[in-house]
Amino acid sequence: MVEVAKDLFEHVGIDEDDREAISRPSITYWQDAWRRLKKNKAAMIGLVLLTIFTLMAVLGPFMTKYTYNDNNLELLNQLPSKEHWFGTDGLGRDIWARVWMGARVSIFIGLSAAVIETCIGILIGGLSGYLGGRMDMFIMRFIDVLIAIPELIFIILIMVIVGAGILPIIIAFALTGWLRMARLVRGQVLQLKEQEFVLAAKTLGASTMRLVFRHLIPNTLGVIIVTLTMAVPGAIFYEAFLSFIGIGIKPPLASWGQLASTGAKVLQIYPFQLILPAIFISLTMLSLNLLGDGLRDALDPRLRK
Repeated sequence: MVEVAKDLFEHVGIDEDDREAISRPSITYWQDAWRRLKKNKAAMIGLVLLTIFTLMAVLGPFMTKYTYNDNNLELLNQLPSKEHWFGTDGLGRDIWARVWMGARVSIFIGLSAAVIETCIGILIGGLSGYLGGRMDMFIMRFIDVLIAIPELIFIILIMVIVGAGILPIIIAFALTGWLRMARLVRGQVLQLKEQEFVLAAKTLGASTMRLVFRHLIPNTLGVIIVTLTMAVPGAIFYEAFLSFIGIGIKPPLASWGQLASTGAKVLQIYPFQLILPAIFISLTMLSLNLLGDGLRDALDPRLRK
């Protein structure tokens, strides 16, 4: 037997990063994503702001004795005070109550429209990508034709036909917003459907619906969640715009867009009536975009350490 000299082997030390990686307990993909998201300060600031706005949308109207539609013609256009924290509008209504009632409406519309259009996009995009062939070509050409129409014009046309209100706005957003989600999901499914785990499930006799919704769609959830997060501020912005031009939420029901529309008419005399809803719209959209960027980085497997 040939003896090997011990001095031929060099002891290699382990640095702190390697030691931390070795000693780190095994965690799931979602636990790791949450750990990385918490390290993103901008995303956490956005999450905190969204949490505060959501809580205030629930509790804010109950923090004052006035309701969002109480008129008081003796207190028209009052400046912010101890009695009316955000002042009153041209009909003597308490702006604090109207702002947080408007938050309920705007956030509800944004979340509902984003969730519905995401579900439609997942269904159509997943089936299109998996089935392929003529079905895929027909669906994609149909989507191309609809995308060629400016989304805002399409939404305005639907609103003019259907009418104003919360439900018509959600329907209008759902009928236009699913197009990009469908294309995104289709692209992800096309990449995954030839993977070994899909072929194995197909060999075991899994149906098309099971393959799509049990094996393919769950593996695209990271991209879907990020896109969903980005869709919410878009829906809030469009609701604000529609209410601002007068075909969205109708008084006395309040939304941030409707409040901004009312405040714009008296901007030069009572600027606070426009500035307050504009601040909340801007902060909400900024928070959602910061959170969306953070989720995109946290859910990207290529950035996992």
